[in-house]
Amino acid sequence: MARVAQRAPWVSAIGWGAARFLPIGLLLAAWELLSHSGAVTPFMLPSIEAVVARIARDAGTGELAVNLGLTLYRSLLGFAIAAVAGIALGLFISRSAVVRWFFDPVISVGFPMPKIAFLPIVVLWLGFYDVSRITMVVSDAIFPVVTATIAGIQGVEREVLWSARNLGASERRLQWEIVLPAALPQILTGLQVALPIALIVDIVAEMIMGGYGIGGAMATASRFADSRGVFAGLVEIAIVGFCLVKAMMLVRRRLLLWHPEALDAANG
Repeated sequence: MARVAQRAPWVSAIGWGAARFLPIGLLLAAWELLSHSGAVTPFMLPSIEAVVARIARDAGTGELAVNLGLTLYRSLLGFAIAAVAGIALGLFISRSAVVRWFFDPVISVGFPMPKIAFLPIVVLWLGFYDVSRITMVVSDAIFPVVTATIAGIQGVEREVLWSARNLGASERRLQWEIVLPAALPQILTGLQVALPIALIVDIVAEMIMGGYGIGGAMATASRFADSRGVFAGLVEIAIVGFCLVKAMMLVRRRLLLWHPEALDAANG
């Protein structure tokens, strides 16, 4: 009985983990049933096994590795630039009222705008190269990072800052040892929002501009009426997005081991 009691939490954890994938399993089952029902043609909705066979073929020829590598390179490099620049700009805005006065309307207007509309201008300026796609990723992903950084810094309790200054802490130590750690949960939330945005913007830019990458491969497949290639791209995007989101969640947990958020999650 003691062994059963010890195993019960593990069994429950595995059960809840499997239950999270139940909606995905149901969606795949509905896809498979509909593709074999005769209500739609294989061109409109190819079966799962046909799409998996296409992905396997692309993996065997090396095309999948090239397209996936380029998409991840552009998305992650743009995300990294947006993360560093966004956090730095958020700190800068939070420390200066004049800078905040200047950037506040820019952020308010620029955040909700569909930045992909500037792609033709970016292409005119920078050409059909990776720098154009990365520029589009940065221009979109930087906004949630900046706003999250500003919100996190403004949320730091003023009493803590006053106490640190009274104890002789310099402004540099104040920023690195108090302000940034206190704002880190909010900043990480902004990064979690920015990461899928980076992937989405890069894939859309690839679809419009063509060339290599998952988005470019999907656009080419659509141009040649290759429905299996289009659906294979959708599956690849879903898997890549899922992995990136989960990886960002793991990074958040590792960086916030000291935070009450991690303690609450562990107790829950």
